[in-house]
Amino acid sequence: MSKMKIAGVEFVTDHPGGLRTPVDERPLLFRPITLRGVTARNRIMLGPMSQYLANDGNLTDWHLVHLGQFAIGGAGIVCSEETAVESRGRRTHHCAGMYTDAHVRGYRRVTDFLKDLGAVPAIQLGHAGRRGSSRSPWEGREPLGERDAAMGLGPWQLVSSSPVPHGPGRPAPLALDLAEIKAEAQAWHDAAARSADAGFDIVEIHGAHGYLINQFLSPVANRRDDGYGGDLAGRMRFALELVEAVRSAWPADKPLFFRCSVVDGKGGHWDIDDTVVFAKELNARGVDVLDVSCGGLEGSSSLPAVPRYLPGYNVVYSEHVRREAGMPTAVVGMITEPAQAEAILQDGKADIIAIAREMLCNPYWPAHAAKALGLPDWLDVLPENYAFRLYPREEEFRHQQEGPPPEIPFRRKA
Repeated sequence: MSKMKIAGVEFVTDHPGGLRTPVDERPLLFRPITLRGVTARNRIMLGPMSQYLANDGNLTDWHLVHLGQFAIGGAGIVCSEETAVESRGRRTHHCAGMYTDAHVRGYRRVTDFLKDLGAVPAIQLGHAGRRGSSRSPWEGREPLGERDAAMGLGPWQLVSSSPVPHGPGRPAPLALDLAEIKAEAQAWHDAAARSADAGFDIVEIHGAHGYLINQFLSPVANRRDDGYGGDLAGRMRFALELVEAVRSAWPADKPLFFRCSVVDGKGGHWDIDDTVVFAKELNARGVDVLDVSCGGLEGSSSLPAVPRYLPGYNVVYSEHVRREAGMPTAVVGMITEPAQAEAILQDGKADIIAIAREMLCNPYWPAHAAKALGLPDWLDVLPENYAFRLYPREEEFRHQQEGPPPEIPFRRKA
């Protein structure tokens, strides 16, 4: 017998939760993975998805329910949304933040809950750069203007690597000067320290999708002629200094992830060869996993658009970087089927499967994946207070296959 806690309630049980099938008999998707001093119960990670429902960067009840459902559903790692390291780093007024102590208190409530449910809590730290000061996606991501200011939601000054707008009709940012770059490193350092205080076990740096770090990496956005621009080494410098700042504040026994757009969007310049060089530099500075994604910046080169409708469209990138840089990877993007996810791991193309939109459709995807991959105790992916109700249901389903159904009684027999 052992003690178990779910949502703060302790009880005694002869089964403390989790799969009973021996580890070496499980599909790879359901074998634990250990990174530094942190072990996740399986290789399934909830990909971070911004909710645009925070108040002054503070989480709300929405986030507890939103993230909690994926821990209940059995994900090994639950990664919260991109979280701004400073207020001007938000995309919208309602993006999450980690730049005050109040933010720490709000996240602690969530991380405690996720840990109670057996999941590893992760946080993605980011900065929108020139893509900030906008309306929500369901309002078209339009730049904030007079209408918003009249509602107390006015625009703010954007910053980037260079004073180049993100696109037509977008406001021009200010280029960060050297003192501001140093201040940025401190903001990332402080956000990482707060993330540790908030109870997170993994930090992911968001360096993809056209946001601030990506704006330094790609010559589509970076037009600087100082030590932070020009050749690849110059354009990587900002990102690598931020990684060093985060790693210095982040506990040595906890892993650090980095999400990277391994190629720019259509017409961009950053490509897979740049990523391999960059990944080696990240790994040398203490990044444990490269979270492989793509796109975010577009230009006028011959680089084609990534066909994002193809199943597992980032897998080929993950396999290449994993092999050429010798670095563990997580991969995301149109991975929807359990057999597909298992094959990616079995073929050595990634170490972690990140699932985002599919989990919105089915927060219990991990449990259904365990069933589809043949685990007899698949219901043990769920908390025991769910599993004990569902095991009898499985037996009832089996009875349905035993022949003609019996008569449903209305009255006592004479």
